[in-house]
Amino acid sequence: MRHFGHIAPEVRKRLFHREPCTFTAESPARLLSAALGATLYSPATRPSLADDILKQASRGVVSMVLCLEDSIDDADVPAGEENLVRHLTDLAERPEADLPLLFVRVRTPGQIPDLVRRLGPAVRLLSGFVLPKFTEERGTPFLEALSRAETASGRRLFAMPVLESPELLYRETRVQTLEGIFRAVDKYRDRVLALRLGVTDFCSSYGLRRAPDMTAYDVQIVASVIADVVNMLGRADGTGFTVTGPVWEYFRIQERMFKPQLRQSPFLEVQAVELRQKLIEHAMDGLLREISLDHANGLLGKTCIHPSHVLPVHALSVVSHEEFSDAQDILRPERNGGGVLRSAYTNKMNEVKPHRAWAERTLLRAEVFGVANEDIGFVELLAAGLPD
Repeated sequence: MRHFGHIAPEVRKRLFHREPCTFTAESPARLLSAALGATLYSPATRPSLADDILKQASRGVVSMVLCLEDSIDDADVPAGEENLVRHLTDLAERPEADLPLLFVRVRTPGQIPDLVRRLGPAVRLLSGFVLPKFTEERGTPFLEALSRAETASGRRLFAMPVLESPELLYRETRVQTLEGIFRAVDKYRDRVLALRLGVTDFCSSYGLRRAPDMTAYDVQIVASVIADVVNMLGRADGTGFTVTGPVWEYFRIQERMFKPQLRQSPFLEVQAVELRQKLIEHAMDGLLREISLDHANGLLGKTCIHPSHVLPVHALSVVSHEEFSDAQDILRPERNGGGVLRSAYTNKMNEVKPHRAWAERTLLRAEVFGVANEDIGFVELLAAGLPD
C-alpha cells in the first residue's frame, strides 16, 4: 500500500517531487507509526464490513479500526464480534484483496486472545488492537493479553492505547497518570505503534463539545492535556512515541457563527473555487486548521469517523518542497558540528543542532507521504485526490 496510491501514476508524477513509498503490514514499526495517516473508524457491526473495507482501501485509506467499543451498543457486542470474525474470514479468502492496516478496538483484555483464536488463519489480516481508556492499571492487562495472543498466533500484533481517562484530564492526577502510562508502554515499546488521544471523552468529563468553528486547541482544558501528553510521551529524544491527533466530529453543517477559515487566494490561483466552497459547507475548514495545529503541536496522523476526512489529513501530511529542502540541508553530514545557515528559500534561519530532530521527523514523513513538487500546494493535492 502507499499514500495517494489510488490516483493515477501520471497525476502522482505531476504532484510529487518524491512520491510516497510503498509499505506493507510487515514493514518496520517506525515506518508504520508515521504512515498511519487518517485512521478511519468503523463499527464492527456493519453488515457489509468486508466490502466497506475494500471500498475505503480503493479510495486511499491505509489504516482502519473496526470498533467493538463506544461506537456500538453494549448489547450488540456479541453480534459485533461474530460479524467481525465472519467478514475478516471472508476477506482472508479473497487472494486479490488489497487491504489497509486493520486494527480492532476492544473493550476487555479477554477479547484479544478470544478474537485471535476465533479468527484462526484470518488473524494474518490484523495489525493489532486499539486499547480503550488506557492507564497503567487498566492498560497493563491489555498489553499482557496482546503479548499472549501474539505468541499463540505467531503473528506480530501492535497496540494503540487510547488516552482518554478522567485521571489524565484532572490536574491533581495528570502527572501521576502520565508517569504510569509511560511505564506501561515503555515496557512493551516494541509493540506500541502509536498513542491515540480520546478528546471526545475528555470533553464529556466537563459536559463540553467543541463546535465546528472551534478546534481542540480552542478548548483550553483539552489543549492543556494534549500539551502534557506530548511533553511526557512524545519527546524526540528516543523515549517518545507517535501521538495521533484527535477526532474531528463534523462532516456537514447547516449554519456557522464565524467566518470560514480558508483563505480564497490559494483556491483562486488553481481555479478551485468550487472546492473551497465544498470544504466550507462540510466543515472542512475547521478540520484543515486543526490538522495544521496537530502538526505544530507534535501530533502525526488523526482519528477519523467519516471517509471525507481522510484526504485532508493525507494532503496536509505531504511534506512541502521547502520543508524537504530545509530538512536535507540540516542533516547533511558536513553539518554535524552544528552552526547556522540560511535556507535555500532565503526566507528563514536553519540552526543545525536545534532543528535536527525536526528535520529527522520531516524526512520520515516525507518517506511515507511524499514530497510535493515546488509549485504544488495542499489545494492541488486535495483536488487530485477527490473521487470523480
